[in-house]
Amino acid sequence: MLTEWILFLLIGLTAGTLGSLIGLGGGIITVPALLLLASLFPELNYMTPQLAVGTSLVLVIITALSSTLSFTRQKRVDFRSGWVFFLASGPGAILGAYLTHFFNVNMFYVSFGCIMILIAGILTFRDRLKSRSVQWSVKREFTDLEGNVHRYGYHRPTAWIVSFIVGIISGLFGIGGGALLVPMMVLLFRFPPHVATSTSMFIIFLSAVLGSITHFTQGNIDWQAVLLIAPGAWVGGKLGAWISRKMSGRALLVALRLAIVMVAFRMMIQGFS
Repeated sequence: MLTEWILFLLIGLTAGTLGSLIGLGGGIITVPALLLLASLFPELNYMTPQLAVGTSLVLVIITALSSTLSFTRQKRVDFRSGWVFFLASGPGAILGAYLTHFFNVNMFYVSFGCIMILIAGILTFRDRLKSRSVQWSVKREFTDLEGNVHRYGYHRPTAWIVSFIVGIISGLFGIGGGALLVPMMVLLFRFPPHVATSTSMFIIFLSAVLGSITHFTQGNIDWQAVLLIAPGAWVGGKLGAWISRKMSGRALLVALRLAIVMVAFRMMIQGFS
């Protein structure tokens, strides 16, 4: 039992750190880890994919809240933009959580993996792409700790469409959805990477709350696992936020691309299996 507790703590620490560092939420670690433990320990064989997803989403709340508080102290969260995106991602999270029992996810896993690889490729070669003048309906300005002024913005309908899709993915797979949200902010709307990551965690926190409520009504949460993983997730959320502050925007994008490819291959393998 002590071994399982230690493993749960390490899962939370790893997921929280990675999720906070690159704005993914940490579910890409939690869900497969819980299913792996279920196959290794007979006393955990009750852990179904639905239960792993619901449990992961509750832990995403903890990670996202921890990192959001840290990012807020660093003055890197664009709360106004976050609330706008949440207007669509929140309802999407509820819908995704509701679809857990009825959606055939195998082909979706494969398709989503292909999309993730495409996004990673776009981020890799984005500097070579021809820049286009985007008609932003909202314009924002951010001054970093070094005094550099970054100007960016977004187009509300585009932001709402992508955010709604992100919300569905968050509720359906318990992964947070930042793998789509952060690239959208960086590539389409020119958010500074650190602002995109920080704001993404705030949006993920709000969406995960709504998605978790839906999973709770369906009985898809293992509260014992939540209690064992939560301390590591909370510490990891703060650790990831601290590491992120020490990294440059370019280094953050490299970490983001690696994480996206990781998400892609995990989902494709799960879909084919």
